[in-house]
Amino acid sequence: MPEVLIVLTLAALPAVGNFAGGLVAEMLPVSERTLSLALHAAAGIVLAVVGMELMPRALSIEPAWLVVLALLAGGGFFVLADKTIDLLNCRFGSEGDFGPWAIFFAVSVDLFNDGLMIGAGSTVDLRLGLLLALGQVSADLPEGFATIASFRRRGIARRLRLLLSLSFALPVLAGAMIGYFGVRGGPELAKMLLLAFTAGILVTVTVEEIVPQAHEGEEARSAALFFIGGFALFTFLSVYLG
Repeated sequence: MPEVLIVLTLAALPAVGNFAGGLVAEMLPVSERTLSLALHAAAGIVLAVVGMELMPRALSIEPAWLVVLALLAGGGFFVLADKTIDLLNCRFGSEGDFGPWAIFFAVSVDLFNDGLMIGAGSTVDLRLGLLLALGQVSADLPEGFATIASFRRRGIARRLRLLLSLSFALPVLAGAMIGYFGVRGGPELAKMLLLAFTAGILVTVTVEEIVPQAHEGEEARSAALFFIGGFALFTFLSVYLG
């Protein structure tokens, strides 16, 4: 099998894990407490992705100030996108409907980053690409659950929910191809700036959208444990599989 097809197969594994989490959300009753726990776990995982993988990798290259600017640019990008959506919501009378879409956007960016890591790791050793892919599968399960559960609670049609869940394969496959071919032929600085830019988006989305959504309605006392548990899970996988 050509190496590029192997990389695509590896990149599909996180998408499968995310879709499996979405299927669980479709089959089980989704209470406010359950959704809160899933969102807390997803927030912990996303922040661990930034802290354990993206920024350490990005800051390994000089000049560091460019990496910091890319991080700020990513946060600014989301702020502008959020303001635009708020204006549209106010104009068309649908204020408050962006929350699930913000979660969808954050998970899509996270999956894109998964693809970048898998694609780049596979250029070093396909076994490394496999370990990264397996590590992301467990991390993406609660993200898929939280996304589909959020859409379900907002009354989005089931067919659309399933299509959205399946669409998560697109960013991870695109990221894998960019990571795979970018490392082989592109400048290292450009790749690291892209990682920092996406890290800025992820941090901002998590703090401004996912965490507030996690605290809406009834919240379980163990929610904080799910947050740190999600962070610890990805940290464990990053250290022992990465």
